[in-house]
Amino acid sequence: MALYTKEEALAYHQFPRPGKVEVLPTKPCDTQKDLSMAYSPGVAEACMAIHADESLVGTYTGRANLVAVISNGTAVLGLGNIGPKAGKPVMEGKGVLFKMFADVDVFDIELAETDPDKIIEVVKTLEPTFGGINLEDIKAPECFHIEDTLKKEMNIPVFHDDQHGTAVITGAGFLNACEIANRKPENCKVVVSGAGAAGIACANFYVALGVDPANIYMFDSRGLIWQGRKDLNKYKAAYAQKKECSLAEAMKGADMFLGLSVKGLVTRDMVKSMAKNPVIFACANPDPEITFEDAKAAVPDCIMGTGRTDYPNQINNVSGFPYLFRGALDAGATEINEAMKIAAAKSLAELAKQPVPESVSQAYGGKNFTFGPDYIIPKPLDPRIIEWETPAVAKAAMESGVSTRPIEDLAAYRLGLTARVQAARARAAALYASYK
Repeated sequence: MALYTKEEALAYHQFPRPGKVEVLPTKPCDTQKDLSMAYSPGVAEACMAIHADESLVGTYTGRANLVAVISNGTAVLGLGNIGPKAGKPVMEGKGVLFKMFADVDVFDIELAETDPDKIIEVVKTLEPTFGGINLEDIKAPECFHIEDTLKKEMNIPVFHDDQHGTAVITGAGFLNACEIANRKPENCKVVVSGAGAAGIACANFYVALGVDPANIYMFDSRGLIWQGRKDLNKYKAAYAQKKECSLAEAMKGADMFLGLSVKGLVTRDMVKSMAKNPVIFACANPDPEITFEDAKAAVPDCIMGTGRTDYPNQINNVSGFPYLFRGALDAGATEINEAMKIAAAKSLAELAKQPVPESVSQAYGGKNFTFGPDYIIPKPLDPRIIEWETPAVAKAAMESGVSTRPIEDLAAYRLGLTARVQAARARAAALYASYK
């Protein structure tokens, strides 16, 4: 059942003022003294301090807490290439999630450009403004070239969430599913349906977690990625199997299926042919590759996840990107590397094993959650995620040598994170009230 009507969704975006974000000052500007410090002549003190030592830009400006959400609208959600203007509501929404879940400020930037090299040049020029770059809804394979190049040429975190957000969340679920099913990643056979940005990034991440690339069977709209095909880009070619087979054949004995493609692709018989306690992450939205009911009917002991809120184990990127950036920004990380992403996934996997507080249960209609096949990933509205994931990311940044502002007391840092987010939410609530 839909939680809203079309009219309600449009009204939400239009009233009481158009859009979902607003820029507000953090300092008073009520007196002549305030005005003289905010702008001229007092602003010169901050300017000259930064001119003498550019590392102070994060001390005297909001740069260290400011992320650019950048898109050209070529691969928006499940809507496809709808363009930068039509994609703007999504980018604004991303900004809301950054702020409400991790108190990260965002400017969304929609680019009327499809040439990847031109996008790279535009984004590179923005580095003085931002502490991090979140690339969003840019189609494959261009997104890989754009992110890879920007990561090499910029000195701030660059993160394409369509790739890595999904990878981190499914990676966390995969780790816990392996534990429940008493298997190890290095022994797993994984079938991936969908060879776009998310599919390839997930496969790469599973390899980082221990899966043998030779045991990953990846499918796109033309079938299996295999060595006999002449239409493969280098990102797909990395997973080319030696021999061709159908999806049904690949599913035989598979430990995990990851779907990032289209509804109805997987049958009950395919699920029955998989290994014991199979893991099925069917993430096509709004209708998955196989329904929860069909998967469970085929193999009651399967470990099933979807992108939907109304079934167990929701694969939701909001459990990843806000907290990854929060930790990266606070540690002054120059990038979000593999160690930080693995730390994020492992922290989420560990949190799922902890007793779930009553507040989380109430947020989901009074349901009780206990670690097991139907609860392998923390719920997206679990307020403890920031206390688990963010310090883990910051610690990994420091240990991997990409932190420019090491956090001396991680325990104290962890305790302050929830209070910070609560304060940000309280400010937002006060703003909402002022509109009424």
